[in-house]
Amino acid sequence: MPYSRWLNTFRPKYKEATNLPIKAAFSESTYEPLPYELIVLAEGLDPALDIVAVHGLNGHHEKTWTTNNVNWLRDLLPSDIPNARILSWGYDANTHSTSQISGHYLYNHATTLVSDLCLKRRLTKTRTRPIIFVAHSLGGIVVKSALIHSKAARRGALEEHRSIILSTYGILFMGTPHQGGSGVHLGELMLKVASIFVTADDKILKHLERDSEWLQQQLGQYAPISNDFVTKFAYEMFPTRIALGKEIMVVPQASAIVPGATNAEPVAIPADHLNMVKFASRQNRGYEKVSGHLQLLAQEAPEAIGARWEEHDRIRKAQANVKEDFTVPFSLSGIPETENFVGRKEELAKIKEVFRGDGAQRAVVVLHGLGGIGKTQLAVRFVKEHRDTYSAIFWLNSKNEDTLKQSFTVIANHLYKEHPSWALLRTAAEAKDVDQIVVIIRQWLSAKENHRWMLVFDNVDNPKLPGNEDPQAYDVRLYFPEAYQGSILITTRSSRLRIGKVVSVRKLVDIRESIAILTSTSGRVNLDRDTYAIDLVNQLDGLPLALTTAGAYLNQVSTSLEDYLRHYRTSWLKLQQTSPDLLSYEDRALYTTWNLSFKHIQSQNESAGNLLRLWAYFDNQDVWFQLLAAGSEGSPVWFATIVYDELSFNEAIRLLCDHALIESLEMSGGEISMAILALICVGLAVPTKDVPEYWVKERRLLLHADKCFESVYNTINLEFQDSPNSLNAVHNLGNLYADQGKMAEAEAMYRRALEGKEKAWGPEHTSTMDTVNNLGVLYKDQGKMAEAEAMYRRALECREKAWGPKHTSTLDTVNNLGILYADQGKMAEAEAMYRRALKGYEKAWGPEYTSTLDTVNNLGILYADQGKMAEAEAMYRRALEGKEKAWGPEHTSTLDTVNNLGNLYKNQGKMAEAEATYRRALEGYEKAWGPKHTSTLDTVNNLGVLYADQGKMAEAEAMYRQALEGNEKAWGPEHTSTLNTVTNLGNLYADQGKMAEAEAMYRRALEGKEKAWGPEHTSTLDTVNNLGILYADQGKMAEAEAMYQQALEGKEKAWGPEHTSTLDTVNDLGNLYADQGKMAEAEAMYRRALKGYEKAWGPEHTSTLDTVNNLGILYTNQGKMAEAEAMYRRALEGKEKAWGPEHTSTLNTVNNLWILYADQGKMAEAEAMFRRVRNE
Repeated sequence: MPYSRWLNTFRPKYKEATNLPIKAAFSESTYEPLPYELIVLAEGLDPALDIVAVHGLNGHHEKTWTTNNVNWLRDLLPSDIPNARILSWGYDANTHSTSQISGHYLYNHATTLVSDLCLKRRLTKTRTRPIIFVAHSLGGIVVKSALIHSKAARRGALEEHRSIILSTYGILFMGTPHQGGSGVHLGELMLKVASIFVTADDKILKHLERDSEWLQQQLGQYAPISNDFVTKFAYEMFPTRIALGKEIMVVPQASAIVPGATNAEPVAIPADHLNMVKFASRQNRGYEKVSGHLQLLAQEAPEAIGARWEEHDRIRKAQANVKEDFTVPFSLSGIPETENFVGRKEELAKIKEVFRGDGAQRAVVVLHGLGGIGKTQLAVRFVKEHRDTYSAIFWLNSKNEDTLKQSFTVIANHLYKEHPSWALLRTAAEAKDVDQIVVIIRQWLSAKENHRWMLVFDNVDNPKLPGNEDPQAYDVRLYFPEAYQGSILITTRSSRLRIGKVVSVRKLVDIRESIAILTSTSGRVNLDRDTYAIDLVNQLDGLPLALTTAGAYLNQVSTSLEDYLRHYRTSWLKLQQTSPDLLSYEDRALYTTWNLSFKHIQSQNESAGNLLRLWAYFDNQDVWFQLLAAGSEGSPVWFATIVYDELSFNEAIRLLCDHALIESLEMSGGEISMAILALICVGLAVPTKDVPEYWVKERRLLLHADKCFESVYNTINLEFQDSPNSLNAVHNLGNLYADQGKMAEAEAMYRRALEGKEKAWGPEHTSTMDTVNNLGVLYKDQGKMAEAEAMYRRALECREKAWGPKHTSTLDTVNNLGILYADQGKMAEAEAMYRRALKGYEKAWGPEYTSTLDTVNNLGILYADQGKMAEAEAMYRRALEGKEKAWGPEHTSTLDTVNNLGNLYKNQGKMAEAEATYRRALEGYEKAWGPKHTSTLDTVNNLGVLYADQGKMAEAEAMYRQALEGNEKAWGPEHTSTLNTVTNLGNLYADQGKMAEAEAMYRRALEGKEKAWGPEHTSTLDTVNNLGILYADQGKMAEAEAMYQQALEGKEKAWGPEHTSTLDTVNDLGNLYADQGKMAEAEAMYRRALKGYEKAWGPEHTSTLDTVNNLGILYTNQGKMAEAEAMYRRALEGKEKAWGPEHTSTLNTVNNLWILYADQGKMAEAEAMFRRVRNE
């Protein structure tokens, strides 16, 4: 008996482009040599305090305070307060690129102010000197935010920033809006102030409008700390002339002062808002008032701040008595390391035997051997294998006494950054005398409880021994800690150095190990069967350095092994001099010519020499100007000079090319800063999604990102808190890897960024929450729903605490939780989140704001998934209308909603409307992004799905092929977006009966998803499910059941037994059992699926009705005609309501009823159904 069965397949298809969680991202910046910095206007005579002036929006560190060529801060005030150093801080408040401005626009400037002041005061040894701020207009908001930031600094998290609030005695606010008034909200007032300085369409106004609520909440944190300062509230007495001859009071007295503020008083300035900070002479009434108040503050500040610092130091000393933790993160940063290490098991075992204790009694091992024999690499291998045994491992370059002392200096800086609370280490880090540093570090290593450390003295090749008259020789024992504890490992060429257990490092005896080194370094294969290679290995006599040097040469040229061997026999010395150098073996003799060239470059262009060092931290190909320019903000002067423009950059590159130098110097403390600079360049160059062809730039950055990944992931002692940009850069690398489908790398970067931000800024800082949020996004994409929810919940809790429940950043996380719940099938919870987000956005932004419309769009998606088609269409229509009005009909965000409408029409069976909508989206994407953009390709894929549903198989395959080719080029063959299209091609081939091609596609998709996501990810399980469908269609019932069971088990674990995706597989198992004649098992599966769908979707959802239809089929086959008719009738009534009477899914059930009535002999009813199917 012929019958129809539906929902036989589960096919994941693209739904929407905007149902993506909001990701906080940082983008590139470009360097402009503008006067935005901290400058000294007057040094002062024996200065005892700092006066710091901060201008407002679009101000200037000179012009804001100048009139008639008189800058009163430089020309008048020094004679009134001669013991003050007077500084002016400038910042670029108006020229950032749109993508660079963060959500906390003025607050970012505040953190920069704190950083600049700390740097200046530390360099001049004045970190405890009193500070008096003079702030004009919105510059006062920057100062207040700076002090809030300084207050939040704590141990191990930019603690030096706390010195600013500790040193601040007084603040003179000049025309700063502190509160709203007369019914005017603070945000509106700030916009009015800003409008005086910038044009009405300037982006600053948009950002202030967007962030005014956040700023008001943020500045609420200022009130509790304001009591620590003496405050003067200066306000303008005259209105300011604006356009068209109008005059306004920009910041009225009611807004410029805070009534009831402790230790504060108002100061009236007889001038308008712009001129209240411009004084041409001492006789100016405004200047007399300002100068008088500043003089009083200057008299009181030194004694008050001195007492404050004394109290601070007393508390710190008390805290220092707490039991110390001597743990220091392991790092091989700056240590030459080879990837070609082989053998040496016997030597490793001997070293381990000596160091088997806990360090309470000193143990010393001396690795002795010829130069290039592999002593350093043996030491590296040992410390890597046993790093968890030691609390700290320190590597000392012991080539001579100077390099050894420099290594102690690096250790001191490293230790102080890890343990800034230790007064002893602070003394060492700030000491200028290297001998004093050595003494202090030896004392630290001698502390009673500190004995689980290891020191590696590398290359002690010139020890002071009897008979050695070399003045460069030294006694390494003088650098051992005084206490007889710890573990010491020494490498040396000297056979006479016998301090502890000597382990001889000899030539490689096993020829296979020599062949392995030569193979690895030369890149050539089958050398173990090459007689010339074997002969060469014997000639090199098991010397690792010689083998590596020979391999490097062979890797660079096309010379045969036979020719190389002949050259070697005639002139090995000459060959050595022409071989490429290797960082991994740092042989000093081979570096002689390299260093000569390098020094010559430095003499010609020091910046070019520094650039050469910087290049060591990038991938060795495709370094371009814009990549380096991305890291220019806040960079060293030499770097900013090189990336000022392409002409300067090209000049440095030409010099390096002329010398053919591309290798890096050995790493030192300074080189670590190079690694951070490289990281910033790459991380801040990661584009946002609104950049045309952003995926092309992402792919171009990937190799450099991988290079930075090594530094970030392995060099765990990089001090990111010294450069906040580096934390943002690591965060951006997480974004890059997530976009590229490299989930493990993305998680590692987000974790590293989170660790750094928690340490630098605290666990509740807003930037920390950005990374927590993105970790939630990543976990959701990985199918780790519990972890994702935990991240979102943490972000939500902190944002509610920091900004309040109605702030837009809080609402972003609420929206993301809605997405998560929708993916989990928790529809009620999802709707509640979306409704909360929507209500908040409508209140904060208004009903037509784009963020509001994005949530409207997401509600449309939710309703569509619930089968509430009318509600879904209403949401999409509202979103579309609003976006067309806000963005225009061709904006990509508008097109996203157009694409979603196409999805809805397709699901409703309105194929003509769906195709027209997809075509509109496709045409718009191609115009906006180009035909190869990933959003364009998503819609191409959706058109393929539509054509497949219409039975237009040739057109569908053409669309899928176009999407596949584009995704492979944009993302690569293993990216998850590529694999989704591969899956859809598998679906198409299965529908065409091309089973072999379908299985090949599914297998490719499965292999790629297992690699990208893991075998238990829900997307992987979808493909496993599809393979089950394919095997069932082929009659391979055992294989099909195995696939279904694997998918079911994985989905129950990932989603839970009642998730709709789990129920889809349950339904498919019901189909399989029915095909096998296992009617009881089939009914059990259908009943479970039906119960779950009714609970999740409701009794009238189309997925529920599909299973009702399948139960009807089952009852028909069992001869249960009454039950079958009841099921079909229920399915028909529901589908007519959901889809309409002419939808293909509705007609499928009509067809089933026709067959049922015919089998029962109810010919009139059967004919009625038949005519309806025939559309008669």
